[in-house]
Amino acid sequence: MANAANRDAGQDTVRKVKYRKTKASWNPAMQAVPVPGIRRMVNMAATMKDVIHLSIGQPDLPTPRHIIDAYIDALNAGQTGYTMDAGLPELLVALRDYYGKRYNRKLTRDNILVTSGATEAMYLAISATAAPGRQFIVTDPSFLLYAPLIRMNGGEVKFVSTHAENNHQLDPDEVIKAMGPRTFALILNNPNNPTGAVYPRSTVETILEECAYRGIQVYADEVYDHLIFDDEDFASVLNCSMDLDNIMCISSFSKTYSMAGLRVGWVISSQAAIKSLRRYHMFTTSVANTPSQFAGVAALTGDQQCVKDMVDIYRERRDKVVELIDQTPYMTGYKPGGAFFAFPALPPHVDGSDLALRMLKETGVCMVPGDAFGEGSTNAVRISFSTSCEKLDAAFDRIIPWMAKQQF
Repeated sequence: MANAANRDAGQDTVRKVKYRKTKASWNPAMQAVPVPGIRRMVNMAATMKDVIHLSIGQPDLPTPRHIIDAYIDALNAGQTGYTMDAGLPELLVALRDYYGKRYNRKLTRDNILVTSGATEAMYLAISATAAPGRQFIVTDPSFLLYAPLIRMNGGEVKFVSTHAENNHQLDPDEVIKAMGPRTFALILNNPNNPTGAVYPRSTVETILEECAYRGIQVYADEVYDHLIFDDEDFASVLNCSMDLDNIMCISSFSKTYSMAGLRVGWVISSQAAIKSLRRYHMFTTSVANTPSQFAGVAALTGDQQCVKDMVDIYRERRDKVVELIDQTPYMTGYKPGGAFFAFPALPPHVDGSDLALRMLKETGVCMVPGDAFGEGSTNAVRISFSTSCEKLDAAFDRIIPWMAKQQF
């Protein structure tokens, strides 16, 4: 009876349970992902009025009409399902023929993987190969994607510096000197973001020859390969290498055809490498945007005068920004050969991050501090000239007198 009474009493007793509040347990690799300096500046600029942006590298020129029409036609035709994971067959053929003609290189569809922009292509290349003990050579400065991706996947980064004093050209001897027994790959961004440097054929061929001899992979980011202002002979890895066994060439439609938001890129490599990358691709985005791939076919097979017209406009803007930087106190400029960026140096002791922040607050001009692109680039800023000459003039009407007042 007593036990029964105790059981009844227990049923009437309300049990109080305390729950511990816990924070999300993030992957330790997240520590390798910094908040990009470009995003900090743009987020602050969004809270301000009358800001002139010389920050984000996105084309301001309109997408050519025939490309837009192809996208719309694909939608109207009901082309909104998945394509093959390697890419739309028509686009694979168009890319094969385009690169075959441009670089006199025989390719097959199996040498190409279509991705959701060049960013996914580089993500696949790095995440599929970076591992503890593997070292990747990266230029400093370089596009802010590379180093964090390598570190997120357990790899190590070794930087090779370039400088405004020699137009940020890459010294092949310095690259070769940086190679060692743990060097697995080299990231070659040509034309370069953020410097706009275009590497000559002699540089590319020397580096590729040494990498082939040592068995080092080369991941070539060539998204600005059409934005060349002074030399028609662009040295792509596709026409500077004997074979594709240690080469991955990455590009996209974003910059060449003003299709940044349509998100279609690709990687060209050996058939064995593409077969492996497809496995990673199927577990990331699976396929690229279908209507965008039809638009890409139109871009490659249509009249290329639109590209020539865009290059002429960017060249005019390049010349304008070089002239304006030369007039700016405390900035050491040079003549970028491609892309749509300049990366002027500041005096050695000047913190580019602090300067860019103060300039934004006090003049309303937004540019990106150099440390967003490399640990050795703290005394620099990136200026994007993917905007009109009128806006460039307006921006430097604020910058030049403000810089003249600084006491560095």
